[in-house]
Amino acid sequence: MKTSLLMISIELPYPPTSGGRMKSWNMLKFLSRHFDVGLACPLKYGTDKVSEFQQQVPLGTFLTDEVQRPRSLGVLLKSYLQGIPINVYRSRSEKLAEKIARIAHHYDIILLDHYEAYQYVPANYQGRVIFHTHNATYLMWERFAKSCSNLLHRAASAIEARRVKHYEQQTTSQASLVFAAPNDIESLVKIGAVKDKCRVTYHLGDDSQLELPALQYDTSEKALLYVGTLNWEANVDGLMWFLQEAWPLIKNIHPDLHFYIVGANPDDRLVTLVANLDGVELTGFVDDLEDYFQRARVFVSPLRFGSGIKVKVLNAMSRGLPVVTTPVGAEGIDYTNLEHLAVTDCALKMVAYMDLVLRDQAVWERLEQCSRSLIAQRYTWNKVLGDMVSEINLCVGREHETV
Repeated sequence: MKTSLLMISIELPYPPTSGGRMKSWNMLKFLSRHFDVGLACPLKYGTDKVSEFQQQVPLGTFLTDEVQRPRSLGVLLKSYLQGIPINVYRSRSEKLAEKIARIAHHYDIILLDHYEAYQYVPANYQGRVIFHTHNATYLMWERFAKSCSNLLHRAASAIEARRVKHYEQQTTSQASLVFAAPNDIESLVKIGAVKDKCRVTYHLGDDSQLELPALQYDTSEKALLYVGTLNWEANVDGLMWFLQEAWPLIKNIHPDLHFYIVGANPDDRLVTLVANLDGVELTGFVDDLEDYFQRARVFVSPLRFGSGIKVKVLNAMSRGLPVVTTPVGAEGIDYTNLEHLAVTDCALKMVAYMDLVLRDQAVWERLEQCSRSLIAQRYTWNKVLGDMVSEINLCVGREHETV
């Protein structure tokens, strides 16, 4: 008889068009092959995709309720009145909580996908609670507070960091297991998580790209590539910094350099800045990135805050496009600088790295080959999710179950 597992997420993990949803989607599919899996989640978007989603993966239970609360000052103030972090409030549905409470006792395990899902664990639940976190989220708020120039936003972010830290402490305290990236485990242990309960996992990209033929330096353009959600503050901040501090310098060295910024819904600040920069193109959303991976010579990910492993970086490495990024962009990856990635938080050094990779074919080829090799060895879905299933079986006393 299979172990029964109820996964509670904070959004429908479909379609897998972002790094977080890609991890949740692959995890749900993989777990459903080994356990009797149910899913509960608020519907924040994609209500038209529910039928399509249900045809993709067999579920014993599927519970939802539509929740539409935007990021706004009014919602923030309401979360203060509720005494919970804003994203917990934005994911809250009393109706969904009642549905979960009625069936939770049928499940051996509740798997919380994101810390915001902790609110849905019934008070009288007697089974195992397992926490899968996508980030040490309090750290993201702390970093944003330190990097933000707006004093009001900085103060609000510092307050939110404290509220999220308390909530993540509660979640890790109740959990029997905590799955997180290595750097996030360190951050959670600092706020009280028991290290012996923590297990390493990763957010991965499209590892099927490993099966594609190697990219070629000679057929690439002299171009940079960035891929990401362009209204997410961490991405906007990093790109604004890069375009103001690094782009003019590298453009001066390579006047014919082009920069493709791929992503939907660009923030107005980006649109305004890019309009005055030669060689920078906002492409909009691109469904298939292969043409840009073949066209570009360097992938850049200039993140200054955030947490957890960055799927955009893993995707580029998996395809073999050399990556220049920051320490935040490389978090959670077991890399050697200038072998797997080029990593720095200094604009001048980032320009030097980009210049080196753009013009030195031997360096480019070393990064292309070594990055793909590292992904194949350490960061594939079968390995990461197979390890997760093994740890869950150990947790519930079924250590002899095979994956």
